[in-house]
Amino acid sequence: MRTPARSPPRLAAAAAALATSAALLLICGTWPGFGFGFGAYSASSSARRASSTAPPPPSFAYLISGTGGEAARVVRLLRAVYHPRNRYLLHLDAAAGAEERAGLAAAVRGVRAWRERANVDVVGEGYAVDRAGPSALAAALHGAAVLLRVAADWDWFVTLSSSDYPLVTQDDLLYAFSSVARDLNFIDHTSDLGWKEHERFEKLIVDPSLYMDRNSEILPATEPRQMPDAFKIFTGSPWVILSRNFTEHCVHGWDNLPRKLLMYFANTAYSMESYFQTVICNSSKFRNTTVNGDLRYFVWDEPPGLEPLVLDESHFDDMVNSSAAFARRFVDDSPVLKKIDKEILNRSSAVCASFSRRRGMDVDSCSKWGDVNVLRPAHAGEQLRRFISEISQTRGCS
Repeated sequence: MRTPARSPPRLAAAAAALATSAALLLICGTWPGFGFGFGAYSASSSARRASSTAPPPPSFAYLISGTGGEAARVVRLLRAVYHPRNRYLLHLDAAAGAEERAGLAAAVRGVRAWRERANVDVVGEGYAVDRAGPSALAAALHGAAVLLRVAADWDWFVTLSSSDYPLVTQDDLLYAFSSVARDLNFIDHTSDLGWKEHERFEKLIVDPSLYMDRNSEILPATEPRQMPDAFKIFTGSPWVILSRNFTEHCVHGWDNLPRKLLMYFANTAYSMESYFQTVICNSSKFRNTTVNGDLRYFVWDEPPGLEPLVLDESHFDDMVNSSAAFARRFVDDSPVLKKIDKEILNRSSAVCASFSRRRGMDVDSCSKWGDVNVLRPAHAGEQLRRFISEISQTRGCS
């Protein structure tokens, strides 16, 4: 794209103010359009405990995002990661249109299990998101703010997109995290910026999607900026599993660090790859809760591109043996997704006493739910638990 001819410094400064204002509104949870809510559901209060002394298993708050034409993929992913202990927030961005978002909400209302437990919500009015810009970060912070508001009983915040899919059942995942300290944060990170120092952090960009009602292309500024000396930048994977405490820190910002960094990353490309890493690694309170891993399976080209390669059946064995909880990138209705449904996700659950074996776990066919605190992990759950225990031995940032 050609560089804008008019006064780039003023444009960048104005956009920074607008971007920061929009992002701060999202942090405060005041962005319009949250709707189609189903109320808050507390699994710990409405389900029987496994015993009177043992603590209940953890729970996750999932933000599942998509764009135009991806409503069916979002619902499929929701089915694959559904468990009544968890919370779910679904968001289709502005490219989807009101009709598609209404269809997504109708699909959620139509599934009996979700409706009765009221633990799935849909953002009613999609806002613009550019995955390469800070508007993606604003969307993630908005989703976190909503999930903090609607439920008080989840332990970790998980970001997923319609291109993701689980490699373990929720019984396996909950079991693996049952032995984990609930203040840990799983964030892939490094301070070795390499080519990103010049291409990402020394270059200013403007993301119009932060303050427009439609998805718009990112605008580059002409003049570079100096690297900061008030904090150290870290970068890594944009896909994170954040503790509730750290999520609250980023959303409410009880010290100045999250907001200061938000202003910086409001003009940074791919800020989802650096914001959470930089906040946690510059925080004395949270630095030592950082585990360097995102529990995702990717396959990259050589040299790596901006997105990982599309996964297919040739990657299945490596995925299963990877000790990852999720994988990406998958195309719509890929045969490998059906293979994952059949061989990994389609098995009896301690939670669902009755479900169809003709496809991946069909939530609506669960006519009776058992004790949500009783987990029956398979081999994958044991494998994931050992892997998490191993990588959690080393914490902090370097």
